[in-house]
Amino acid sequence: MNISSSYAAHQAAHPTQRALVLAGGGAAGNAWEIGVIAGLAEAGVDVTNADLIVGTSAGSTAAAQITSGTRPADLYAAILSEVPPSRPDRPGRGPAPRVSGAGDMEWSDGIIASAESPADMRRRMGAAALDLDASKGAAASRWRDIVAARLSNHDWPERLVLIAAVDARTGDPIAFDRNSGIDLVDAVAASTSSMTPYWIGEDRYLDGGYRRSENADLAAGYGRVLVMSPFGGRTRMPLEWGMDLATQVSELRAAGSQVETVFPDAGAGDVFDANALDPSTRPQAARGGYDQGRALAKRLAEFWGAEPS
Repeated sequence: MNISSSYAAHQAAHPTQRALVLAGGGAAGNAWEIGVIAGLAEAGVDVTNADLIVGTSAGSTAAAQITSGTRPADLYAAILSEVPPSRPDRPGRGPAPRVSGAGDMEWSDGIIASAESPADMRRRMGAAALDLDASKGAAASRWRDIVAARLSNHDWPERLVLIAAVDARTGDPIAFDRNSGIDLVDAVAASTSSMTPYWIGEDRYLDGGYRRSENADLAAGYGRVLVMSPFGGRTRMPLEWGMDLATQVSELRAAGSQVETVFPDAGAGDVFDANALDPSTRPQAARGGYDQGRALAKRLAEFWGAEPS
């Protein structure tokens, strides 16, 4: 099955419809996005009613969470109630969990630097990740359990949700939806897999962030597109590749879409780098996002077609 074809029909013009794009950003990015969405909702702007929601990496988890039937306010409250992980400098609390990030980024940066194009980068990235995968699927099984525990509903929502990933064997860009024949949990696990290939049957997938940064291009044809980017639109890819958010926004606007972007402000903390994978960053990121969402509600209300409270 060509999974890419399962969303091709959605690339037609939808000038009266709205799309919400949730980019990747690790544990902190997910918390910040939930915080922004909860803050907007509290102020009367409900962006969970988008006609299309695009999720990438940590943003795919957020996409599944906000379409699960759980209120944004409850998702936000759950983040604030999370118990911070133990740290080595806190005796009696046990060892801190290993947080990857910088090492993986250095390794993947080398692959990006050696590639000639986005397609070449994805092929090289997939091949390198498969070469390092010695778990024979065991890591994927453990990751699926973790992802499943984060989602209160494991069924695809009726609303259109696209989850970005990369085929590790071919390097092909992928967007899962409810018609792809893939479980929602597996789709999110594939999109959040970082550099460990995620197994679905005989297929292997990599993190959706290697498809195209925020993957806002998947919202092509929608009249209004709201993009939340935890990394502020920054990209690790060469600008001439056009993987960056600014290029995607230009493409959307050239095709007739109105586009608004939201980036973290200082209230969310300076954690949107390799430390974004650290779960201890989540409460502050969520609080900053919540305050930011409330502050942005008046500006975004007209764009989204809502009445701020």
